[in-house]
Order: sequence, then structure tokens, then C-alpha cells
Amino acid sequence: MAKPEHPTQEKVAALEIPTRAEAIRKHKEGGGRVAAVLPIYYSRALLRAHGVLPVEVWGPPRTDPSRGDAHLQAYTCSIVRAALSFQLSGGMDAADIIVVPHACDSLQGLGSLLLDFVDTGRPVLPLYVPRCPSSSGTAHGAVRFLAEELRRFGARLVEATGVEPSLAELSAAVDVDVHADGILARLHADRRRLGMSDREIYRLLRAREYLPAEGVIALSAGVLDRPPSDPSPGVPVLLTGIVPEPYDLLDVISEAGGVVAADDFAACGRRLYPAGVSADPHERMAERILHGPPCSMRGSPVAARIARLRALASESGARAVIFYLVKFCEPELFYVPQIRRALEQHGLRTLIIEVDLCEALQGQVVTRIEALMETITKGGRS
Repeated sequence: MAKPEHPTQEKVAALEIPTRAEAIRKHKEGGGRVAAVLPIYYSRALLRAHGVLPVEVWGPPRTDPSRGDAHLQAYTCSIVRAALSFQLSGGMDAADIIVVPHACDSLQGLGSLLLDFVDTGRPVLPLYVPRCPSSSGTAHGAVRFLAEELRRFGARLVEATGVEPSLAELSAAVDVDVHADGILARLHADRRRLGMSDREIYRLLRAREYLPAEGVIALSAGVLDRPPSDPSPGVPVLLTGIVPEPYDLLDVISEAGGVVAADDFAACGRRLYPAGVSADPHERMAERILHGPPCSMRGSPVAARIARLRALASESGARAVIFYLVKFCEPELFYVPQIRRALEQHGLRTLIIEVDLCEALQGQVVTRIEALMETITKGGRS
């Protein structure tokens, strides 16, 4: 048998990651409830303390959007179009609760549709996350506001579930979440030495979207405990955007001679939250979200986004930044011209790709990524 390119490749390739359906079934068999959660900012710990498993709905990709399109403007992003179609076609029937954070106007509109015009047959709980402040005084006010919003949200969960956790139980749930996020941060930092393809790494990272924190910790710790492999070969690139879907993107990058060295996706790297310091669990949950990496969905200053991307590129050795954007995502697209200019002035090559998650990856995307990799290989950083 030929020796694998990376020492851990054979073991890691066999890593068994439960599917969303399997995670839902197991949780329900144990008597728990399930929440279908739209993107992006909410407290997993708060839901888990009420016995609810959050299962995130990022579209899903490749969903036929026609049923949702009948109720939405043509310029609505595909995450929302697909999510509404998914609900109308019965895709969320396994959920006991639907959670809709206000990450953008399109998601706020979807929340209004589900509350006022669609008979979902289950509670629909909106959650407002304040936009990221730029001053410490405002920051403290934002944390207090979000803490109160989480308390209100928790009261709605008590009504929906009949479960009212104590403050100690809430704090314990936050502690487990902090542990899981710390493990994920290590995966991000060590990603090129895990002996895994980019597709495999993202399958593991994104299991956080639906597995209990304990399951994520067990899976990830098993990978991190293995001997590190040699760094994955290829031109290192930094990915930024909303969500790495479809996964064909990762295969295209690899086949073109690239490797993902760092991540700033809203679904992944921007949710590596700090631990929080408050003794009050609701304030600690709020601190974790609002003090996380800068994000357009929280209205972070563009300078903070630029600094974050420059730091990620420097730490990872990335030679290019690929903006992988969902069409009509206004919060994200608003930042792109300034960020791109600043990164190119910093010596990084950039590529902007816009996709509709309801469609397959277009051939022109493949061509553009191949051209980027070839340009870097032949021309260096000049």
C-alpha cells in the first residue's frame, strides 16, 4: 500500500461526523427539543440550557427556491429565499422552534413573514443583536442591551419548553460552549497540519452548526490529539465571506494548486468568540457575541475588518484573499471596495466571487480561481 502524503490522512479521512438528521434524531430520542436557527448571531448555550438543540439553516444550498421566490423580491439573498422555500416545503418540520436573529434586513423580513403570514405550526422567536459599537461607553450599553434581549428570549424559551434553568445551569452551559469554541480555534490555527483536505476540515468545523458542544469537543479533540502532519502543500489563500457553500469551491481551490490557510467566513472564523468575563451568564453571552471578530452583520467599522484580515493573512502566510459572497448580501458587499483596496495596498492579491447558493458553482468561477493561482505562482507577490 502506498504511503499517504500526510501521516494522519488515513485516520482522519475515516472520521465519522453525524449528519444533521442523525443529530436531530438522537437529541429527540433523548427527549430534547430542536430549534431551526437562521443565521447568524445567537447564544447556543442559552438554547442548550433549555434542553433545545440549535440546528442552523444556511439556506440550505441547492434548495429549489421557487416556493420562496413567490413571496420575496428577486434581489433577496439566496440564504433567505432558500430558507423560506425550505420551510414551505416541510424542511423544518422536525424543529419545535424557529429562531430568526436580525442579522440583516432580509432576515428581519423573513422573521416578519414567518411571524405574521406563514403558519409554521411552531413558535417563531426573533432575536435582535445590536450593531457593533465603536466606543467603549457604547460597547457597555450594547452588552447590557443584548443581555436584556437574551433574558427576554430565555423567557420565551421557558414558555415554549417548560424548562427554566437556574443561573448556575446557564453558567455551566456557557462554560461548555467556551470549551468548544476554544477547540475550534485550535482547529483553525492548525488546519494545515491536520492531514485533512479543506473539504474535510470544513465538514468538521461546521459540525458546530448542529452538534451539541460535547460532540464537537469529542470529535475535534480526537483530531487534535493525533501527531501533526507536514503542512498541506499549495498556494495559501484566505477565504472571507458568508458561508463556504457549495463545497465544490474548496475542491476547485485545491485542484488549482491552492490551500485554505485562514478563514474569515461569517459562518466559521468570525464566530470564534472570546470567553467573556461577566459573572452574570446573560451578560457573558452578550460579551462573547459582541466582542467577537469584526463582522459586517454587526456593523463593525471597516478599519476593524481590514485590520483583522491583514492579521489573518500575515499569521497564515496567505498570498491572496478570496471574497466568496452571496449575491445581494448588502451588509457584506458594502465593505468590499474599501477592504479590497486596503488589502491590495498591503501586497495581497484579491478575487471577488458572487454566488447564488441555490445554483451550482459556475464554470467561470473555476476559471477565475485557476487564473488567480497561476498568477501568484508565476508572478509572486508583485
